Parts: sequence; structure tokens; C-alpha cells
Amino acid sequence: MRKPWTREELILAFNLYCRTPFGKIHSTHPAVVELAKYIGRTPSAVSMKMCNFATLDPAQQKRNIKGLAHGSKQDFLIWEEFNENWEGLALQSQTVLSRLNIHTESEAALDREFAETETSRTVRARLVQRFFRDAVLSSYDYTCAMCHLKILPLLNASHIVPWSKDKSLRANPRNGLCLCALHDRAFDRGLITVANDNRILVSSRLKAQKPCLLHQAAFESIEGKPILLPHKFKPDAKAIEYHRDMIFLS
Repeated sequence: MRKPWTREELILAFNLYCRTPFGKIHSTHPAVVELAKYIGRTPSAVSMKMCNFATLDPAQQKRNIKGLAHGSKQDFLIWEEFNENWEGLALQSQTVLSRLNIHTESEAALDREFAETETSRTVRARLVQRFFRDAVLSSYDYTCAMCHLKILPLLNASHIVPWSKDKSLRANPRNGLCLCALHDRAFDRGLITVANDNRILVSSRLKAQKPCLLHQAAFESIEGKPILLPHKFKPDAKAIEYHRDMIFLS
């Protein structure tokens, strides 16, 4: 008789689904093997559970991604629970990962980022931000959505609606874009944004600057081009609209 999945095991499997590029969800992936070892299941069982979560993802449904023919009702409930409370479930799952001493691909870079402001950051904020960063960057396969740079230390998980503006969106991967450090800063400052058709808009304030080679390569060359869309957790249209209306300096 198969051993039922516990809630803790399910939230760990969903956490791993969120922070693993879709093309790497297979039983030989090191992160899948590592999680399987810690929860006492086979890598194949973990990867299939992740595929079951993929079938609940609207982005994957459009691609006709299929998991087990009889997915568990628990899978659906965990999916719904995360989508209703991203911050709470991100915190719970990251706390368990920390307890199990399971590390993530971008963790070292994030630890360096937080080390500078440790006294002003809570453990809760660090864990939630770590989940958000991994989920967003992996969704874009560690590629800047605007310039396609693929150098991990130079990539950020950019909040579309700022962290301080809406608590419910803080850990939601659909409120994020994977951007290189330069485009992340420009996006945060309202100098670039995204149109309804996912094309890049550049502020007139940037256009008024005397262009140098970097200016031309970083901004002029990408204006009007579509952003790279992720395989999962595509950016929320309402969040993009908020950024365009409230932050973008047209």
C-alpha cells in the first residue's frame, strides 16, 4: 500500500515545483533527488507529484501538460492554498527547507544581498523573499526578460507591484519579472515598463538623455520588443497595469 503524502511533504514538493525550471522537472534532477532523500520517497514519486502540480497551473494547461491520470485532491488543495496565501505558504515551506538544510541555486547570491541589511530584515522577510526569488528566476529559466542576459549573479526577481504596496503579492511569482541588475533598477524607478501586449515601453525621460553605447544597447535596442514570457507564472496583467499607471514615468 502506498504511503499517503503528508501536508508537509506536499508543500515541499510544490515549493520545489515553483523554483524549478519546467524542463528540469525529472527524477534525475539533483534538487528532486535531494528532496526525495529527505522525505523518504523515490525521485520518480517527487517528480511526478511536481508534474501533477503543473497540470493545475493555467500556463501549463494551455500547453496540454499532463500528470498522473488520477491526481490527488490534496494536490489541488495545496495549489489553492498557495494561491490564496503565497506569503504564508512560502514561509512555511522555506522554514522546513531551512530546517532540513536544503539549499537553493540562487541562495548564496540572496544571502549576500541580505547580509548588508541584516539588522533591518526579519527572518520571515528573508525566507519569503528567497522563495519569491527562486520561483521567479526559475520560471524565466534564469534569463532577463528584457535583454536575455543569463548570468545568475546579475539577475534579480523584480516585484511588479512593490513589496510595500500589497502584502498579498509579496511572494506571488506572478508579481515578478526576472530582470538583470540594470533593467531591474530602471523598472523599479519607473523608467521602463510593459504594455498590455507585453512589449517594452521606455520613458521619455530616458529618451531625452544623450545616448551612449550602453544607453543604446540597454534601452533603445529593446524598446517595442516583447518581453520574454516564462513557462509558468506569467506576469499578472493587473500588476503590470498598476506598474504602468502608478510607477512608470511616461
